[in-house]
Amino acid sequence: MSNTQAARAEVLKALHQRPGIFVIPNPWDAGSAKMLAHLGFEALATTSAGLAFSLGKPDGLSAVTRDENFANARVIVGATSLPLSGDLENGYGDDPDTCAETIRQAAAAGLVGGSIEDTTGNPADPIYPFELAVQRVKAAVKAARSLSFPFTLVARAENLIYGRPDLPDTIRRLVAFAEAGADVLFAPGLTTADEISAVVRAVAPKPVNVVMGLSKGDLTLADLATLGVRRVSLGSSLARAAYGPFLRAAEEVKQQGTFTFAKTAVPYAEFNKLFGSQAL
Repeated sequence: MSNTQAARAEVLKALHQRPGIFVIPNPWDAGSAKMLAHLGFEALATTSAGLAFSLGKPDGLSAVTRDENFANARVIVGATSLPLSGDLENGYGDDPDTCAETIRQAAAAGLVGGSIEDTTGNPADPIYPFELAVQRVKAAVKAARSLSFPFTLVARAENLIYGRPDLPDTIRRLVAFAEAGADVLFAPGLTTADEISAVVRAVAPKPVNVVMGLSKGDLTLADLATLGVRRVSLGSSLARAAYGPFLRAAEEVKQQGTFTFAKTAVPYAEFNKLFGSQAL
């Protein structure tokens, strides 16, 4: 571990401990990371979907390997001076020991935080049983605590985005993950103020992450702060916001033979100047 990694870890830890709310957006490559750093964000988190799409693969089906994830993480770590947390999916294996090894490899890749999900990667049976899910988080926590810097461990309960709209079970899992030692709790798919408030109350005083930019939910950052949310991530939404206009522009050329998309494209010189800056 380098002193730089230790310093980044302390920054990420402090962001979760200070009063108020912060946004941790999700780059998928060096360029997107540099743009986010340029805009003044204080920390970054990878996105499994953004990475999968950049590799021409689907998300959520174990199509991206652990080695591919960490190769990408190393590139992003090197792109800016900001702390980077990793989307570690389900830890790349069912058993708790594999989750622990994933945490150790995440640290070796330069990450200073990461999330472990309770999803199996099997569409026919997408969520791990409660006891196994808790054991996996406990193993990840133990591995994180064995490191020589404060690795911020996020535990995710995935019911709501896998066709299981069971908020009581989701909260039960998050409370158990908090008791197991997770630093941050996260249930993607929360969309209403009542749902978010119930999660925040249940795991208090542990910080809660809420993902925004999905198809549902119109709460603002100020609204989320009022509800007690500490951290807001953006998941795949920035990657989709980037890839969407690319797809539409290419469709215009192919289907219509016109090039009007270029009228709203960011100028070449602006990107060249941004990526040439060393103050990132």
